[in-house]
Amino acid sequence: MASADLRDELSCSICLEVYTDPVTLRCGHNFCRGCVERVMDTQEGAGGYSCPDCRTRFMARPVLQGNVTLNHIAERYHTTEKSGVLCTYCIHAPVSAVRSCLLCEASLCPDHLKVHSTSPEHVLCDPSTDLTTRKCTVHKKILEYYCSDDSTCICVSCRLEGQHREHRVESLDQATEKKRRQLFQLLQQLTSNNSQMEKSFQGLEERKRRVCDRAAWVKKEVSDTIVEVRRQLEDLERRVLEEVSQQEERALRTISDLIRQLERTKDEISKKRRRIEALCHTTDHVTILQEQLSNPSQPGDPNEAPMMDDRSSQDDLSMEPISTTLHTLSDFIESVVKGIYTPEPTDLTLDVATCGDNIIVSDNLKEASYSKIKSTLPKTPQRFECNQILSRQSLASGTHYWDVEGSASGMWRVGVCYPSVARTGTTQLIGSNDKSWALEYFIGEYSAAHNGEEISVDQDVSQHRLRICLDYEAGQVSFYQRTDPIRHLHTFSALFSEPLHAAFWLGWDNTNTDSWVKIEECEQAGCS
Repeated sequence: MASADLRDELSCSICLEVYTDPVTLRCGHNFCRGCVERVMDTQEGAGGYSCPDCRTRFMARPVLQGNVTLNHIAERYHTTEKSGVLCTYCIHAPVSAVRSCLLCEASLCPDHLKVHSTSPEHVLCDPSTDLTTRKCTVHKKILEYYCSDDSTCICVSCRLEGQHREHRVESLDQATEKKRRQLFQLLQQLTSNNSQMEKSFQGLEERKRRVCDRAAWVKKEVSDTIVEVRRQLEDLERRVLEEVSQQEERALRTISDLIRQLERTKDEISKKRRRIEALCHTTDHVTILQEQLSNPSQPGDPNEAPMMDDRSSQDDLSMEPISTTLHTLSDFIESVVKGIYTPEPTDLTLDVATCGDNIIVSDNLKEASYSKIKSTLPKTPQRFECNQILSRQSLASGTHYWDVEGSASGMWRVGVCYPSVARTGTTQLIGSNDKSWALEYFIGEYSAAHNGEEISVDQDVSQHRLRICLDYEAGQVSFYQRTDPIRHLHTFSALFSEPLHAAFWLGWDNTNTDSWVKIEECEQAGCS
C-alpha cells in the first residue's frame, strides 16, 4: 500500500491529521480523543449526540473507548513518516525502506530485501519516493552515464543511439566523484566564507558593544555635567543677586545722604529767603545796612547745593563684576564640553620607508613636498612607485583626528588606507582602490575619492586647512574644513578589516609644481 493511501486510512476525519490517542464510538468510527470531545462539547444541551461521520444518534453522551491497536499503528506511522520512504510491500503496517529497486520501481524493507532478486538488471539504490527520476524519460532505462556537454544523466541507449553519441560521456561513478570534489572545494570555500562572516559578525558585535559603552559613558558625563552646570548656575545666581543687592544698597545709601544734604540746604535757603524778604520790606535804613550777608562762594554757603549729573547716575550699578562672573560660567561650560566630546589629537609622523621617488620629507617628518628631482632612496617592497607616503603609525581601533594643510597650487590627496594597498600599478593611488579613502584638491576644487569613483564636494576653495576624523568602530572617515565654525565636507562609511594609516599623495601640473602637504599640531576642537 502506498504511503499516501496508508496516511488516508490513519487520518482523523475531524482534524485530517494522523490519529492522536484514537478512540472508537459504538458505531465503529474512530477519531482523535481531543477532536471528538470538542465535538461532543458543542452538541451538549442540544437534546442528544451524534457521530461526526455517520450521524448515528446517541441519547446520552457516548463513552469513548480507546483503540489500542490503531494507536500503535498510528505511532509506528509517525515514526516511519519522519524517517522517510516506506516499504512498498508492507501493506498491513508502515515499515521504513532501506533500499529501492530501479527496475521494480519499489522500495524495500529489510525483510523484503532478503527475498528480492539479485540479478544485474535489478539495480538497488538509496530509498527514494520518486524512482522515475532515476530512469531515462525517453528510453525508460536506468540512468548509467553522465553527459558533460549537456550536463545531464543519460541511459545506455542515449549514449549509443541518441543525441549524445558524439558527446563527452563518463560513468555516473566518475562524474559523481568529480562533482564530489567540486562540492568539497565549494564546501571549503563556503566554510572559509562562513569563518570570515563569523569574524565579521564578532567584529560587529564588538563594535556594537563599544558603541553602547561609549554612549553610556557619554550619557553619564552629560548628566554629571548638567548637574554641575546647574549647581554653577545656582551659585552664579546667588553671587550675581548678592552683587546687585550690595551695589543697590551702596547706591541708595549715597543717594539718601545726598537727599538729606539737599533738604538741609533747602531749609537754610528758605530761611535766608524769608530774612531777605523781610529786609526788603523794612523802612529802617540802619537795619538794612547793618545786615551781614554770607558770600555764596564760601564753603558752607547754602547756595552751594550738591548736584548730580546724568553721567554720575549711570555708575550707580556697575555691570563689570556681573559680566566677569558670567564669563567664568561660560569658560566652565566650554571646558567640560571639550572634555566630553573632544579626544586628544593623534600625533602622526611620515614614514620615509614608504616614500615615493619625487617626495621630499621634512626633518621633523611632518611635511611632504613634490620635487622634480628623484630621490636616491633604496628600492624596497614598502615604497610606492607614485608620489605617495603613509604615516608611521597605524590606527586599528578608537577615535582619532589630525589636522593637515595643503598647498594652494598643484594637486594633492589626503586620507587613509590599509597597509596592504598596492605599491605599484595603476590602482596604488589612494582613492583609486577599495583599500583607501581620500579627499583630493585639484584646480581649485575638492572631491572625495574611493575605489576609483570621485564625488565633488561643496567647499570654500580658498581654505586649505583640513581636519580628518576617524572612528574605527563606527566605520567612518570624515573630512572637515577648519573654518570658524568647522565645516563638514564628506564622510565615508565602511566596515574596516585592517589597521589604517594616514596617507598623502602629491601631484603637479604644467604651471605649478610646488605641491605640498603637512601635518599640523592639532587644536582642541571636536569633530561633529
